[in-house]
Amino acid sequence: MSVRFLRITREQPKQEGRPPLPLQQPIIKKKLEGAVGFSNLPNQVHRKSIKKGFHFTVMVVGESGLGKSTLVNTLFNTSLYPAKDAKVELTNEIPSTVEIQAIAADIEENGVKLKLTVVDTPGFGDFINNEEAWNPILENIEARYDAFLDQENRVNRKRIVDTRVHACLYFIAPTGHALKPLDVEFMKRLAGRVNLIPVIAKSDTMTDEEVKLFKSRILDDINANKINIYQPPTYENDDPETIQENKEIVSRIPFAVIGADRDIDMGNGRKIRGRRYPWGIVEVDNEEHCDFVKLRQMLIRTHMEELKEFTNEVLYESYRTAKLAETGVDLNVTSNPLRKLEADKSAHDAKLAKMEAEMKAVFDQKVAEKEARLKQAEEELYARHREMKEQLELKQRRMSPKPPTQKKGFFGK
Repeated sequence: MSVRFLRITREQPKQEGRPPLPLQQPIIKKKLEGAVGFSNLPNQVHRKSIKKGFHFTVMVVGESGLGKSTLVNTLFNTSLYPAKDAKVELTNEIPSTVEIQAIAADIEENGVKLKLTVVDTPGFGDFINNEEAWNPILENIEARYDAFLDQENRVNRKRIVDTRVHACLYFIAPTGHALKPLDVEFMKRLAGRVNLIPVIAKSDTMTDEEVKLFKSRILDDINANKINIYQPPTYENDDPETIQENKEIVSRIPFAVIGADRDIDMGNGRKIRGRRYPWGIVEVDNEEHCDFVKLRQMLIRTHMEELKEFTNEVLYESYRTAKLAETGVDLNVTSNPLRKLEADKSAHDAKLAKMEAEMKAVFDQKVAEKEARLKQAEEELYARHREMKEQLELKQRRMSPKPPTQKKGFFGK
């Protein structure tokens, strides 16, 4: 028999200026005397979700040549990135900063539609001086948070478009040693803004023992620098199978992956995704060869909604709270509409005053610069005038006729 929960609340004494807060009492379990129908709610949510579709935004970060494009194509089994042309013209132009490129695609599987957005960061880690190479990436993530926050503050919030980054795959070069300073600094900077998932790229270049040792060193560096990476959550009501799956996923972090978007014919009509080497074939979908299956399972099959939920409820809320605190908004008055309206008005007035002060400062600065330029031009004009006057006087003296001189005789008479 199904069980229902009855929640009883008791109000606190009313405080001045604030509505009374309910006190939560212990939940009393009650048995149903008959069918009600709310057990069909999951089916309603399922139908609504299928009709509305899903969206997911993933960011890939790493040095060039680590197989980011290939892995994304392998993850979603589609050609989001076209095949690279081997005949590429060389150029002497060197980009001065990290670029941000977004690729959007609508994909469908068994009637379920997914709007996928992949944010790529070409140029990261490719410069001689990679100091602050993470800034364009961090600014892009925060700009997406700002865009979502602006949509929430609108009067009409029916059409809110979520462009926030829900997961970031950070590709680590298979050096076999430890994290580089750039890796550590990047993950420290972005750990509080995005679900960070470390990935060891091209793990087929290392032996199983080297991969195991490399993973251990990476985890040691992550723990030593107190970097928060994404960990699949566990709940009390999870079944043993789900708990075991989560443990297996956690045990594979950081994921040692291999990307291959081409099939290999094994004969007898059997094809696999993998890479062919002189010593054998590496299968992408074989868990004994790499961790690709576990990464795909966490990212797509089992924890995609968890990643979106953690982004919305933890990462975004943390950023939103800090952002509103900077503007002077009292976060404790949002439950009262009138006080919230007053707080919004005060924040708006403060924003206008700040903008007015900034505009006045800019105006005063421009006026001062203009006056300085005019004064300098005036001094230069006066100096030029004096110079021209002196030259004219000198020319006049040279051109003026000299008085005739009388010649003296032999005897001075």
